[in-house]
Amino acid sequence: MTHTPIRTCVGCGRKAPQPELLRFREERGELVPGSGSGRSAYTCRRLACFERAQARRAFNRTLRRTVRVDPALARLYTDPADAERKRTEQTE
Repeated sequence: MTHTPIRTCVGCGRKAPQPELLRFREERGELVPGSGSGRSAYTCRRLACFERAQARRAFNRTLRRTVRVDPALARLYTDPADAERKRTEQTE
């Protein structure tokens, strides 16, 4: 039996298994989705959580640096094909 890490959504505060959430990290001052090294922030797979995290500057606080949030990242929550592609990129 393997252990699944629990992470917290920076938008709503809900705790969930890591695979249920979307992961974001900072790269060259911008918020980017997917895996990589360093600190990361997670949101539920709901657009409302992403928007709340953005409005409350939760990404900056969690990542401990100022990041630019591209509004186009909202597509991850509204376009199922794009979200599936990003999720598979995370696991690679």
